Amino acid sequence: MSASSGTPRRRRALVAVLSTLGLAAALATAATQSADASAPTPPSGWTQVFLDDFNGSAGTGVSTSNWQYDTGTSYPGGPANWGTSEVETMTSSTSNVALDGSGNLKITPIRDAAGNWTSGRIETNRTDFQPPAGGKLRVEARIQMPNVTGNAAAGYWPAFWMLGAPYRGNYQNWPSVGELDIMENVNGINKTWATMHCGTASGGPCNETTGLGNSTACPNTTCQSGFHTYTMEWDRSVSPEAIRFSVDGVTYQTVTAGQVDATTWANATNHGFFVILNVAMGGAFPAAFGGGPTSATESGHPMLVDYVQVLSSGGSGTTPPPSGNRDAYSAIQAESYDSQSGVSTETTSDTGGGQDVGYIANGDWALYKGVNFGSTAARQFYARVASGAASGVSGLVQVRLDSATGTPVGSFAVANTGGWQSWTTIPANISDVTGTHDVYLTFSSGQPADFVNVNWFDFGH
Repeated sequence: MSASSGTPRRRRALVAVLSTLGLAAALATAATQSADASAPTPPSGWTQVFLDDFNGSAGTGVSTSNWQYDTGTSYPGGPANWGTSEVETMTSSTSNVALDGSGNLKITPIRDAAGNWTSGRIETNRTDFQPPAGGKLRVEARIQMPNVTGNAAAGYWPAFWMLGAPYRGNYQNWPSVGELDIMENVNGINKTWATMHCGTASGGPCNETTGLGNSTACPNTTCQSGFHTYTMEWDRSVSPEAIRFSVDGVTYQTVTAGQVDATTWANATNHGFFVILNVAMGGAFPAAFGGGPTSATESGHPMLVDYVQVLSSGGSGTTPPPSGNRDAYSAIQAESYDSQSGVSTETTSDTGGGQDVGYIANGDWALYKGVNFGSTAARQFYARVASGAASGVSGLVQVRLDSATGTPVGSFAVANTGGWQSWTTIPANISDVTGTHDVYLTFSSGQPADFVNVNWFDFGH
């Protein structure tokens, strides 16, 4: 599902790009699972780091512990029509996104009497999915595409895909931050497409906006008439590093680090990713294969998702990071977050250089896993911050433990410090903290504008 760069959230410059895809075909065969399968037990040597089996009562929404809904026709401040010219409005309504009561998620496009389409798009809260150094990551889902073909399928665009974590809250850095399309389909064609997007927005080392991709027919049963397992395996145990895409265990597309320059690969892969499930209607990809919805397009055919599972294997680390891997009393770089919402990294001119986390406004947050406070209680919190906020704009930097919605253990207020790169260290008292915790920095303000940048933080006794 090709994301594109677009209108900034808050202080960013405008870039607008539309995405299209055109890929070659290949053929593979493999056994297809029955329609009532559960997520398989991880193979020996693999650890499950995420699972949603979509078990629950019919007509209920997805778990908001795992997923967040994308609604409307764009990200806040992002490119119109999700950057791909699709025509639907995404909603959180159970008419569009709901469990079916039989262990599946249904994402259903619906056309109203006026001819307007609604559909559903969800993405994982977590943005930290990546293989450990020297190890592997496997992301898979068992899906039946919308069971509609021919003229009745015109404009249908189901997808299971991933975007690089730096895209969340930025929306202008595609495709350099990486996109991994594990399954895409258009217009009811019996094919699945797999693609990696990277590099520059037009042309470049990754042949954008087409990307580095391939397609194949679904084995045994068509993509529309049966469930198939779509998998991405990202392998850092080999040289060059490789990303492989398969359907029902048959690999039909591989992209390696040797296909592009080192900087392009690093920009696209040296960070976590989040997972997206959606069914778009119309847009650039369907247009490349005959067009978008017509009067013959049938409303109401859902994509069914049996499960989404993420596994990790081997290497010198794990996903997520091991507990206690951060020292509370040494500077924790703000850009080293494990997950975030609404923030973005940028180059800093503060002492030591590197990056800071900026574009922070009310409701944003960043997560730092496994902060070890030891047995002697921490009572102080320090953060290196800067602000170029307008007069009257200020906010709170808050520390929470193990939950983004837990009661803050401490906070401090910050307003304009003289500029977005005018840095100062602010101390705050916190409640006594011992042991190992996941630390959330949360940001609260009575105004919608950006109010702070953060370079680093640590704790003291």
